[in-house]
This record gives sequence, structure tokens and C-alpha cells, in this order.
Amino acid sequence: MSSSDPLVTRLRSVLGDKGVLDDPDVLDAHRNDHATFCTAGVPRVLVRPSSTAEVSEVLKAAGEFGVPVVAQGTRTGLSGAANAIDGCLLLSTSRMNRVLEVSVEDQVAVVQPGVVNAELSRAVLEQGLFYPPDPSSWEMSTVGGNIATNAGGLCCVKYGVTSDFVRGLEVVLASGEVVRTGRRSAKGVAGYDLTRLIVGSEGTLGVVTEATLALRPAPEAALTAAATFLSIEDGIAAAAAVMASGLRPSLLEFLDGPTARAIQDYRDMGLPADVGSLLIAQSDRGPRAAEDVARIAAICSEHGAVEVAEASDAEESRMLLEARRLVNAALEPLGVTLVDDVAVPRSKLVALLRGIAEIGTKYDVLICCPGHVGDGNMHPTVIFDRHDPAAEARALEAFGAVMDLGLALGGTITGEHGIGTLKTRWLEQELGPAGLDLQRRIKQAFDPGNLLNPGKVLERF
Repeated sequence: MSSSDPLVTRLRSVLGDKGVLDDPDVLDAHRNDHATFCTAGVPRVLVRPSSTAEVSEVLKAAGEFGVPVVAQGTRTGLSGAANAIDGCLLLSTSRMNRVLEVSVEDQVAVVQPGVVNAELSRAVLEQGLFYPPDPSSWEMSTVGGNIATNAGGLCCVKYGVTSDFVRGLEVVLASGEVVRTGRRSAKGVAGYDLTRLIVGSEGTLGVVTEATLALRPAPEAALTAAATFLSIEDGIAAAAAVMASGLRPSLLEFLDGPTARAIQDYRDMGLPADVGSLLIAQSDRGPRAAEDVARIAAICSEHGAVEVAEASDAEESRMLLEARRLVNAALEPLGVTLVDDVAVPRSKLVALLRGIAEIGTKYDVLICCPGHVGDGNMHPTVIFDRHDPAAEARALEAFGAVMDLGLALGGTITGEHGIGTLKTRWLEQELGPAGLDLQRRIKQAFDPGNLLNPGKVLERF
């Protein structure tokens, strides 16, 4: 394939024809991630490097031609962080998809960014190890993408988020220089913590080409309890009591009434028509899991649960968790979904849920609210008819009102999805002018030409 574009010619001399694509149909298919209402530009070229050295050469070329670079994984994000910018170079990590090492002795894995989260989990499980971060998109999302947004997942309540498991990174800067941050050892505090700075930076500070990840011994199969309540307040109170009891469930998920009813309409799960909320909890403590689940069930009953189910084995646990897994499929038939991910202190969850219900009424839109109640990270989902311009406008206002509410309650506008372009205008409200200015200066230190994912996270450089 020939091209008169000097940048494309330069890139093909490094990556070959298979590593450089400029077919308009291919470029169009890679323009955006899964976010709603995030504009995507027309890219100039798509590259698929297979090594750190190739990524370095790509960034050097982009710098020489003054072309912005947008790094992409499998584009499962929900904030527009992987969306193309007009005239940009899309850098896909799809060919950098190898698990380079799994060390049982050090309990670490060394991986390339294109490794799919679930594939990593299965690879380390073969060695009796466990990689806890498990975003709902784990069968599709990549480790690089998880690092870019500091993704969480269902088991964060016990184990933490992606940043808690990243020991070190290999990163290519905008200049093409390769730096290593962090270390393989469990401890190390030499210098500023650049690893934590890069995790969650959404491709604006550098391109991650290798990650050293901490692992844990694989837990035994988890057991599950599920409880239905007639109100949001009872479900939240039960969740708070579980967390205050000294138990540490490996999963604690919440579905509000509208979400639970949507799931029941989608598939008969035996949920009552007047369900107000549903709480799902798991314990993975081996021989003590059954005892934990029984205690969780008792706490739910004490807090007004109208029905509590306890699993006695892994298969029953899988069935009880199915309701949580069905959320996206159940909400999709209701209309276009605009997914938020505010997080608040657990003490403010009732106020958040009540406020969300009031926002839905005020703007005349349906807002369903599943979420990771154990760590206060909820996913209010505004649902509307895209063919109705008035409904679309109300949905956008409701979305913003939810973020304002989360901030007013001492929370954050994003717990795991990132800022991208979807939430840039609320960032100063959370960080304050001085905090935002400091972020801009950090960006300038890493990327003085503003070529790495410009316009993402920080609306203004």
C-alpha cells in the first residue's frame, strides 16, 4: 500500500505495512470508545506497534510532524478518553498483548498493555495466583486501558483498584524517551511516585508499554448472599452494617428498585414487583465463607430484608450474582444510556440515592443506579430516547446535576471511568483553581508540546 503522506511513509519504514493503517473505513471504526455524547474526530493514521522500541519511534515521528497521539486499547472506556482528535495518530496496543512473566516467588506478573484483563487473570490462576482488579468489561478491556483510567471492579471493596496492584511501569514519553517508574519489590519510596501519577492519567503523560503487577494467592471459590428490600434506605443501611461489622466481603453490590425491576422484566429472577433495592454480597474466605455469608444474611434480615438467599456452593453463587451481571443487558432495551460513576463516602449514600431520584423527577428522565456500594462508587445511569431532542437535553442536564450532587456530598465526579472529554468541565469544581493549575504544570513537564491525548482530562492546556 502506498501513500503520499510523509508521516505515513515514515511510520511504514519503521512498522511495515501491517503496522500502519490509513484506510478510511478502518480509521472510522477506531474513532471512538463506548462513551455517549463525546465527539470523535477524523484520525490521520492508525499504528499498531509491537514493541517499546517501535512505540518510541512512533512518538518521535509524531513529535517531528507535530501530530497529536491518542493511545487506544480495546476502546471499552466510558468517558471519551480514547476518542480520536482530527488529524491525530491513533496508537493501538493490540499487538502488544503478551504476558511476559508470572513469578510465583515474587507474586508479580509482567505484562504488555494489550493483554486482556480476563486473559491475565486466567494465566496467573494457572500458577495459583490472583489478579484482583476486575472491571465489568474484563473479558474485553485491556490492562493498559485499566491503567489509563485506574479501573476498579466488583471486588474493589476488599482488594482495591488497579493502582493498588501496579508496582512499576515502562513508559514512553512524548519525546520518545523510555522511562521506568516504580520497582518490582513490594516496598520502595525513592523519589516521587511517578507510577501512581501515570496510573489514571488517560494517556496524557506517556504511553505505557509494560507493567509489573502485584498478585495475590488465589482465593477459594466465593459464596454469595442476595437480599431484597422494600426501600433504598433499608438496602443501604444493611450494606453499611455489613461494612461496620468487621466483615470484609469480597464483593458488595447494590441495585436500586428501577434497576432491579428492569432486570426482572428482562429475565425472571424471582424479584418482587415492589422491590426497592437488592444487595448482593460475597465472601471468598474458604472454610469461613459459609459463616460470613450467614452473618451477612442475618444482618440483612435485621435491616428489613423481605427475602434473603444464601448460596451453598459455587454454582448457586453464580446464579445469585447473575442479576448484577445482567444490568447492562437489562437497561439497554429501555433507551440510550448515559452512565455516570460518582463516588461518595458511604455515610452519604442514602442522600445520594434520594437526590438522584429527585433529579430524575425534576428532569423527567429515568435514572437507574447500580453500583459498588461497599466503596461508595455508584453508577447512576440516565436513560432516554435519543430520537427525542427534548429528552436528550434533559438527560444531559440530569447527568450534570448528578455530578454536582456527588461533589456537594463530599465525593468525586469519577470513581473509575476517568474524565476523558465527558467530564472535563467539572474537574475544576472538584480540584479547585490551584489544584487544576498544578495538574496543567505536571502535564507540561511530561508533554511540553501537548501532543499526548490533548483535550482529554484537562480541557485547557
